[in-house]
Amino acid sequence: MGIRRFFNAAGYFATDSQDFEYMKKDVKVTGSTVSDLRQMGPIGVFDSGYGGLTILREIRRKLPEYDYLYLGDNARAPYGTRSFDIVYRFTLEAVRYLFSQGCRLVILACNTASAKALRTIQQNDLPKIDPERRVLGVIRPTVEKVGELTRNGNIGILGTPGTVQSESYNIEIEKMYGGRLHTYGHGCPMWVPLVENREADGDGADFFVRKDIDALMAMNPDIDTVILGCTHYPLLLRKIRKYIPEGVNVVEQGSIIADSLADHLRRHPEMEARCTKGGGCHYLTTENALKFSSMASYFLESDSIEAFHITL
Repeated sequence: MGIRRFFNAAGYFATDSQDFEYMKKDVKVTGSTVSDLRQMGPIGVFDSGYGGLTILREIRRKLPEYDYLYLGDNARAPYGTRSFDIVYRFTLEAVRYLFSQGCRLVILACNTASAKALRTIQQNDLPKIDPERRVLGVIRPTVEKVGELTRNGNIGILGTPGTVQSESYNIEIEKMYGGRLHTYGHGCPMWVPLVENREADGDGADFFVRKDIDALMAMNPDIDTVILGCTHYPLLLRKIRKYIPEGVNVVEQGSIIADSLADHLRRHPEMEARCTKGGGCHYLTTENALKFSSMASYFLESDSIEAFHITL
């Protein structure tokens, strides 16, 4: 049958699907009625795979008091090579699942999902599902940040081939800044496999990271700010900083998204009040739970990550 419900409205965690017994968590619900509790839940974080864990890590550092529910659609990853329609359908299924677990707010911690699915979900689906729920992405906050960092308006983008080919960053930058900023994108097909094979610190990583950075800078040597447009890439940060030219800003998404979420909750106290605050985090995957737990421990630099398998 599988585990169906991981959080209930009061922050209880389901450990058995047969009788739905709940283990009480230490959640601050002072002054809340039963009706209020039914409108509360963890913050959902979704990625097609493991990279979103780097976003979750920084969010939890910034906002440790909240509860989080992470979902990785690892069985259907990678999303990057899939069409817009398929990415949209898969992402919507994941968002609906997180909503079913009580999440009022979901972060798409995935560049591909943010590029190919976010706008449609926000404009077409949320008004029908529940206009009071929110789904946020990672591209717009990143684009807002590069405008603060660049000195000459030349922006490089390192991402998966799918993200680069979608031109999602180019489009968002053009929309936000007009012709004041110029973008140069380069796809890095080997970077994700290097990370997922735990070779981020190996000699092979040096070869490919240097090769791709050189290719990007050859497009315009005056690039002064580079977006890491894939959530896996922070694990390659030491190699990237080794080969990126001196003085070039490297934009890592984790801290940007954490700051953006904190600002969103501050500006929307009605949403903030619906996020349970027990400091807990649970992990779901559509793939093998043991495999996910092992990889999550690597991404989060943690010894003990327990994951649960679900089917979308």
